[in-house]
Amino acid sequence: MAPPRRKVLATAEGTMFPPDELSSTQQIVRAIKATGNNIYLIEQADKAQMLVELPARFRSTFWIKRGSYVVIDTQAQEERDNKIGGEIINIVRDEKAWRKASFWPKEFVKQPAAVVDSDSDEEESRVGKMPSSDESDA
Repeated sequence: MAPPRRKVLATAEGTMFPPDELSSTQQIVRAIKATGNNIYLIEQADKAQMLVELPARFRSTFWIKRGSYVVIDTQAQEERDNKIGGEIINIVRDEKAWRKASFWPKEFVKQPAAVVDSDSDEEESRVGKMPSSDESDA
């Protein structure tokens, strides 16, 4: 059975805006991939990777895409003896608002969109295209 709509909306509203500050055990990280059973491989700002767990309140409500940002807390996982290094406590949904916060890691800079130069003199790639009709089969 699905969770009540008011609960889903309250969770969604709680993740929309960034908090005023993060504690010393909390950090913003990038999701690399979902490994299964609500476990995600994440990349920290210093390029270190670790496994984190998605808590029950986010399950079946939010899907974390590859490359998206989440906030994790490592304090709760210190007493557990397993490979899980933290727990996701918030999901960055409005990235523009989060980037304005003072605690956003400088290592996660926004990648500019690639500019395509339409006036280039280079030949167009012919991979996967049919040969032109003016070419002969010599």
